[in-house]
Amino acid sequence: MYDISIFVLSDSIGETGGKIARATVAQYPHANYEIKRYPYILDKGRISAILDEAKQLRSVIIFSTVVEEHAKFIEEEGEKFGIPTVNIMREPLAAFSKVMGEKPVRESGIVRKMDETYFQKVDAIEFAVKYDDGKDPRGIRKADICLVGISRTSKTPLSMYLANKNYLVANVPLVPEVPVSDELFAKDKMRIFGLTTNAKVMMHIREERLRALGLPTAAAYSELGRIEQEIEYAETIMKKLGCTTIDVSNKAIEETAELIMEIMRERFPYDS
Repeated sequence: MYDISIFVLSDSIGETGGKIARATVAQYPHANYEIKRYPYILDKGRISAILDEAKQLRSVIIFSTVVEEHAKFIEEEGEKFGIPTVNIMREPLAAFSKVMGEKPVRESGIVRKMDETYFQKVDAIEFAVKYDDGKDPRGIRKADICLVGISRTSKTPLSMYLANKNYLVANVPLVPEVPVSDELFAKDKMRIFGLTTNAKVMMHIREERLRALGLPTAAAYSELGRIEQEIEYAETIMKKLGCTTIDVSNKAIEETAELIMEIMRERFPYDS
C-alpha cells in the first residue's frame, strides 16, 4: 500500500504534470508513493474511470486540460470523493489572459502540433539544402515541388522560402551542356515548375553577380547571346516535361512562391 498515489491527467502527454508530481513528492523523502500518468484524456468517460480508481486509494490528482468542461468535472468529482485536485493550467492561463487582454483558444495538444510543425520545417530546410542545384537527382523523386530553370532564376532562395512553408523542394539547373536527369522526366509534371525569364533582365542580373564576386562582367556567363541560348534550351526542356512555367523576370521571390503554393493547394488539397 502506497502512502500516496499521484494521478497525473492531461489532454496532452502529461510531461509537465509528471514533473510537478515528482518535484513535490521529493519534499517528502520518506514517502512511499506511485505516480500514475494518463495522457491524452479527451473525454469524460475516461476521466470517470480514472476517478473510480483514484477514490479507492489515498490519492491526489494533478491535471492539465484547456477544456473548461473537463476541468470543472474533475474538480467537482474530486470534491465529491474527497480527492484533492490541482489544476496546473488555471493560474497561468488566467495570468496570461489578464496581461494580453484576450481569451485562450483552449485547443488540446496545441504545443505538440506546434512542435511537429517546427520539426517539419527543419526537415524541409535540410532537404532543400541537400537537393539544391541538382546535387543529387534522387531528391527529384522525393520532392513535393521541383524547380527547374537556368542559373540566376532564384531557384535556391525560392526553394528555401518554400521550405519554410514546409514543402520539400529540389531544384535543378538547366544547362545546354549538361544532360537532364531521367528522374526529372519520371516526375509528376504537376509538381514541376519551370522558371523562365527575359534575356536582357537576366544579363543585368548576371553582370551584377559577377561584379559582386569581383570578376569581369565581360564573360560568356553574362553575354546576351549565350543567355538567349540557355533560355531557349530551358524552355524546350520545360515543354518536354509538360510542366507549369512561370516568368520570374519582374517577380519578387515571395510573389513567385505564393503563386506556386496557390497552384499546389489547388492541385493537391490534401497535402496542405
